[in-house]
Amino acid sequence: MTHGGFVDAARAAGAEPRVPMHSPEFAADPHRIYRELRARFGSLAPVELAPGVPATLVIGYRTALRILNDPENFPADPRMWQRTAPPDSPVMPMLEWRPNALRSSGSDHRRYRTANVTALDAVDPHALHATVERVAVPLINTFCSTGSADLVSQYAFPLAFHVINAMLGCPPHIGQRIAAGQAAIWEGVDAEAGNQMMTAAVLELVLLKRAEPADDIVTRLVSHPEGLSDEEMIHQIVTLYGAGIEPEQNLIVNTLRLMLTDTRFAGNLLGGSLSTRDALDEVLFTDPPGANYCVSYPRHPILVDGVWLPAHQPVVVSMAACNNDPAVGAREFTDNRAHLAWSVGPHACPARSPAYLIAQDAIDQLLDALPELRLGVPDAELIWRPGPFHRALTALPVAFPPTPPLRVN
Repeated sequence: MTHGGFVDAARAAGAEPRVPMHSPEFAADPHRIYRELRARFGSLAPVELAPGVPATLVIGYRTALRILNDPENFPADPRMWQRTAPPDSPVMPMLEWRPNALRSSGSDHRRYRTANVTALDAVDPHALHATVERVAVPLINTFCSTGSADLVSQYAFPLAFHVINAMLGCPPHIGQRIAAGQAAIWEGVDAEAGNQMMTAAVLELVLLKRAEPADDIVTRLVSHPEGLSDEEMIHQIVTLYGAGIEPEQNLIVNTLRLMLTDTRFAGNLLGGSLSTRDALDEVLFTDPPGANYCVSYPRHPILVDGVWLPAHQPVVVSMAACNNDPAVGAREFTDNRAHLAWSVGPHACPARSPAYLIAQDAIDQLLDALPELRLGVPDAELIWRPGPFHRALTALPVAFPPTPPLRVN
């Protein structure tokens, strides 16, 4: 279908299959697919997030900035889309409407975001640094004497899990159920059961904090003047867990992989020139943990870059593709924060400072303890987990000289 010679993104895909973002092939080498999409379609490409879930993927940097800064035409509320979307799709828990800042627009978005920003801005970075160290050292001690480890399951995941629990004031017995539910949602395997498990556990946490307030994010949310209900509280906390475990784990792991495989960083483990911060900045450009997200649903058919985007159909920003858009020129990664990994505009991540601090401290704690860390298998043998939204390894096996356990302060 054309409008005055312009192409409709949804109909243009009818001439050839949409590119599936849920396949192992996409997970194995998304950057090749981004390049192919850009060559075929320009800044907006027809993709499939899951079987029967079409979307438009934004792969142009300047186009992404336009969309992310235009909530009037590109609201984040998916309810109109949900009327016709397959309710049992494995991506539905990641996309469905929730009363939170991520999936709301207008006054609702302002209300939820205000409460979240207030709660997050009160996080003490010095206390957070101490929390990361308190969590990291015992984890390192579980494997440092063996000479090998999987840094996903033995370090990055449990670290992110324990740190977000501490920030939210969540007891371990509740946090474990939340983490299991969140993992099922991100994987898209038994996602609805995971959604239900997580919701029940989070409600238990909310009721606990209403009864026993403390100095933590959940208490600050329940006591905020916006007066969030129990249901609204559940969805704020689900969002915080969603951002605090899976993406944080992937940021830590992807950065460690870069430092262990790239000679510019590998020397740093024993005193090279590039730092953990440099590696984090590069990963946030090249392999951000939330590679494709920032979903919006055009309020009406709208023309962007010569393409008609249909109303109420998902428009997904590829932070990974946009960051590496050749139209904005070659990038120097060091000290460069112009990437979209945290998004921009009214839905920009309000937790970027603590998220960055956690990742940097987690990596530094590990490399200080195990400076001769090396990859345990060839880089080409690492396996990336399928999924349209994340950039995530199944495992990061490493080897190192066995080291005595660290002293726990």
